[in-house]
Amino acid sequence: MNEALVIDDNRSTADALYQMLTVLDVPARVAYGSSPAISLLSSFTPGLILLDINMPGVDGLEILAYLRREPRLIPVPVIVITSDDQPETGDRVLKGGANAIIIKPATLEILESNLKKVGVLK
Repeated sequence: MNEALVIDDNRSTADALYQMLTVLDVPARVAYGSSPAISLLSSFTPGLILLDINMPGVDGLEILAYLRREPRLIPVPVIVITSDDQPETGDRVLKGGANAIIIKPATLEILESNLKKVGVLK
């Protein structure tokens, strides 16, 4: 599998997700925010994206829209990881093309279950 990409402006959250992916034997890279993610995605096609929604500047919903417009990135599974537990946010994210949503804080078990759900793990 291609490396996963963690996109989160909160370094401790991004690093924790990276560590969980490592425990699950999923190679990963981290982008600490929207701008580094967009820059990286111009030349890198990940096998999975873990995406935060609430980020300054370009938010996760805008990145999700970009991912679902860009032909090379359309097939990449996207799991949104957010602290926003409002049902309307979940609806917007799933209608926007995310494959799954996890409400923070993510645990190893929840992440593993969602990676199986989107077909990244067996």
